Amino acid sequence: MAQESGHTNTTYVSGHHESVLRSHSWRTAANSAGYILDSLLPHMHILDVGCGPGTITADLAALVPDGYVTGLDSASSVLDQARATATERNIKNVKFIEGDILKLDFPDDSFDVVHAHQLVQHVPDHVGALREMRRVCRPGGIVACRELDFSTMTFYPADERLQEWKELWLKVSRSHGSEPNAGRRLKAWAHEAGFDWSSITATTGNWCYNTHEEREWWSQLWADRVVASSFAKNAVDGGHATEADLTRIREAFLAWGAREDAWYGDIHGQILCRV
Repeated sequence: MAQESGHTNTTYVSGHHESVLRSHSWRTAANSAGYILDSLLPHMHILDVGCGPGTITADLAALVPDGYVTGLDSASSVLDQARATATERNIKNVKFIEGDILKLDFPDDSFDVVHAHQLVQHVPDHVGALREMRRVCRPGGIVACRELDFSTMTFYPADERLQEWKELWLKVSRSHGSEPNAGRRLKAWAHEAGFDWSSITATTGNWCYNTHEEREWWSQLWADRVVASSFAKNAVDGGHATEADLTRIREAFLAWGAREDAWYGDIHGQILCRV
């Protein structure tokens, strides 16, 4: 994101704590937007909505050297990191601006590709977000979106505390207007947003973590995120959990990550919609 921000009229449940950005900064076009790469041409102009720290955005810009990429996010604080990412990579054909996915400040038919990663789930008007992405996409262009289907998150070995965390995440997210199981709904939302069924290509993607390095990274960032990000405050202030509950979940993540037989996998819904 293309990275779980850029939403409006609600508060992103995790905020932008360092542990959250640690996760978002890992994302690349290859591991998070691979389904769209074959559709890109060197001259294209791309809008990356909910760009977060800009790692996917910068990758997209490198893939359209004769084109241009605009990264948009509602969180001004994260845009400085996105600009730094582009500068470090010496990528010139990109800019980052603050904006609202439900009120995109662009004329109709402005971009060849409008892309969002892990964003639409966090917007209270999911269909409205896709409709607005469609509005600013040129005829013949592509609206692309990938969203996690949260309930598919699978841990081995199973741990009751991690199941408790999954249930807690669903409650806290939905109390803030999010839909964590957005992946399975993307195709239907796209149709509601005005795309013909024949113009929608729906697929799935996944992430899997099981090596020592992957387990250590994933478990530690979630151990931190569950007690230190805005999720913790939202969970406690909303009466969904106590600090003791969150500490118990943190310990579960660390215990899972320390196991040599540990494995994690999930499923993401993906749509490519022709305008």
